Amino acid sequence: MIYSLIVVQPKVAAFFTDDEEREVFLAALADGNRWRVVAMAGTLTASGALIVAGADSTPVRVGYGAALVLYLAAVAVFVDVSWRHWPARVFALANERARFRQELRRRAWTMASLVGTGFVVTLAVSVAWAGRR
Repeated sequence: MIYSLIVVQPKVAAFFTDDEEREVFLAALADGNRWRVVAMAGTLTASGALIVAGADSTPVRVGYGAALVLYLAAVAVFVDVSWRHWPARVFALANERARFRQELRRRAWTMASLVGTGFVVTLAVSVAWAGRR
Protein backbone atom coordinates (compact mmCIF):
# COMPACT_ATOMS: atom_id res chain seq x y z
CA MET A 1 0.00 0.00 0.00
CA ILE A 2 2.81 2.39 0.89
CA TYR A 3 4.65 1.49 -2.31
CA SER A 4 1.50 2.22 -4.30
CA LEU A 5 1.03 5.58 -2.60
CA ILE A 6 4.64 6.74 -2.84
CA VAL A 7 5.78 5.16 -6.11
CA VAL A 8 2.99 3.78 -8.29
CA GLN A 9 0.35 6.50 -8.00
CA PRO A 10 2.72 9.42 -8.78
CA LYS A 11 4.26 7.54 -11.73
CA VAL A 12 0.81 6.68 -13.10
CA ALA A 13 -0.20 10.34 -12.77
CA ALA A 14 2.93 11.45 -14.62
CA PHE A 15 2.61 8.79 -17.33
CA PHE A 16 -1.08 9.20 -18.17
CA THR A 17 -1.96 12.70 -19.27
CA ASP A 18 -5.43 11.62 -20.36
CA ASP A 19 -7.65 11.29 -17.28
CA GLU A 20 -9.89 8.63 -18.84
CA GLU A 21 -6.92 6.41 -19.75
CA ARG A 22 -5.50 6.90 -16.27
CA GLU A 23 -8.73 5.72 -14.63
CA VAL A 24 -8.99 2.71 -16.93
CA PHE A 25 -5.41 1.74 -16.08
CA LEU A 26 -5.95 2.21 -12.32
CA ALA A 27 -9.12 0.11 -12.44
CA ALA A 28 -7.24 -2.63 -14.33
CA LEU A 29 -4.41 -2.44 -11.79
CA ALA A 30 -6.85 -2.83 -8.89
CA ASP A 31 -8.90 -5.58 -10.51
CA GLY A 32 -8.85 -8.82 -8.54
CA ASN A 33 -7.01 -7.47 -5.51
CA ARG A 34 -10.07 -7.22 -3.25
CA TRP A 35 -10.17 -10.92 -2.41
CA ARG A 36 -6.43 -11.11 -1.83
CA VAL A 37 -6.76 -8.33 0.72
CA VAL A 38 -9.83 -9.99 2.27
CA ALA A 39 -7.83 -13.22 2.66
CA MET A 40 -4.87 -11.39 4.16
CA ALA A 41 -7.10 -9.39 6.55
CA GLY A 42 -8.94 -12.53 7.60
CA THR A 43 -5.68 -14.34 8.31
CA LEU A 44 -4.29 -11.38 10.23
CA THR A 45 -7.38 -10.88 12.38
CA ALA A 46 -7.90 -14.61 12.99
CA SER A 47 -4.30 -15.12 14.07
CA GLY A 48 -4.48 -12.05 16.30
CA ALA A 49 -7.69 -13.31 17.90
CA LEU A 50 -6.14 -16.74 18.48
CA ILE A 51 -3.10 -15.17 20.14
CA VAL A 52 -5.35 -13.02 22.37
CA ALA A 53 -7.44 -16.06 23.29
CA GLY A 54 -4.46 -18.32 23.98
CA ALA A 55 -2.06 -15.89 25.62
CA ASP A 56 -0.96 -16.75 29.16
CA SER A 57 0.06 -13.18 29.89
CA THR A 58 -2.12 -10.14 30.45
CA PRO A 59 0.34 -7.74 28.73
CA VAL A 60 0.41 -9.98 25.65
CA ARG A 61 -3.37 -10.25 25.64
CA VAL A 62 -3.78 -6.49 26.01
CA GLY A 63 -1.12 -5.64 23.41
CA TYR A 64 -2.38 -8.06 20.80
CA GLY A 65 -5.96 -7.10 21.65
CA ALA A 66 -5.14 -3.45 20.99
CA ALA A 67 -3.47 -4.39 17.70
CA LEU A 68 -6.50 -6.48 16.78
CA VAL A 69 -8.73 -3.44 17.29
CA LEU A 70 -6.42 -1.42 15.01
CA TYR A 71 -6.51 -4.17 12.37
CA LEU A 72 -10.31 -4.36 12.53
CA ALA A 73 -10.47 -0.57 12.08
CA ALA A 74 -8.27 -0.93 8.99
CA VAL A 75 -10.59 -3.68 7.72
CA ALA A 76 -13.57 -1.35 8.21
CA VAL A 77 -11.83 1.32 6.10
CA PHE A 78 -11.01 -1.30 3.46
CA VAL A 79 -14.63 -2.47 3.33
CA ASP A 80 -15.71 1.14 2.78
CA VAL A 81 -13.12 1.61 0.03
CA SER A 82 -13.80 -1.70 -1.65
CA TRP A 83 -17.58 -1.83 -1.59
CA ARG A 84 -18.55 1.86 -1.55
CA HIS A 85 -15.72 4.09 -2.77
CA TRP A 86 -14.53 2.09 -5.82
CA PRO A 87 -17.99 1.40 -7.25
CA ALA A 88 -18.84 5.09 -6.91
CA ARG A 89 -15.51 6.05 -8.46
CA VAL A 90 -16.07 3.81 -11.48
CA PHE A 91 -19.28 5.72 -12.25
CA ALA A 92 -17.96 9.16 -11.27
CA LEU A 93 -18.03 12.04 -13.69
CA ALA A 94 -14.72 13.29 -15.01
CA ASN A 95 -14.86 16.40 -12.81
CA GLU A 96 -15.32 14.20 -9.68
CA ARG A 97 -12.29 11.95 -10.22
CA ALA A 98 -9.73 14.19 -8.52
CA ARG A 99 -11.84 14.20 -5.36
CA PHE A 100 -12.16 10.41 -5.46
CA ARG A 101 -8.38 10.02 -5.91
CA GLN A 102 -7.77 12.35 -2.95
CA GLU A 103 -10.28 10.46 -0.78
CA LEU A 104 -8.66 7.15 -1.70
CA ARG A 105 -5.20 8.45 -0.80
CA ARG A 106 -6.51 9.61 2.59
CA ARG A 107 -8.14 6.24 3.25
CA ALA A 108 -5.06 4.33 2.09
CA TRP A 109 -2.82 6.32 4.44
CA THR A 110 -5.32 5.66 7.22
CA MET A 111 -5.23 1.91 6.58
CA ALA A 112 -1.43 1.89 6.37
CA SER A 113 -1.17 3.86 9.62
CA LEU A 114 -3.57 1.56 11.46
CA VAL A 115 -1.84 -1.63 10.29
CA GLY A 116 1.62 -0.15 10.87
CA THR A 117 0.72 0.92 14.40
CA GLY A 118 -0.73 -2.52 15.11
CA PHE A 119 2.49 -4.10 13.86
CA VAL A 120 4.62 -1.88 16.09
CA VAL A 121 2.44 -2.68 19.11
CA THR A 122 2.67 -6.45 18.55
CA LEU A 123 6.40 -6.23 17.89
CA ALA A 124 6.98 -4.25 21.09
CA VAL A 125 4.86 -6.65 23.15
CA SER A 126 6.54 -9.69 21.61
CA VAL A 127 10.06 -8.37 22.18
CA ALA A 128 9.25 -7.26 25.75
CA TRP A 129 7.59 -10.59 26.57
CA ALA A 130 10.39 -12.65 25.00
CA GLY A 131 12.91 -10.78 27.16
CA ARG A 132 11.02 -11.81 30.31
CA ARG A 133 10.91 -15.53 29.56
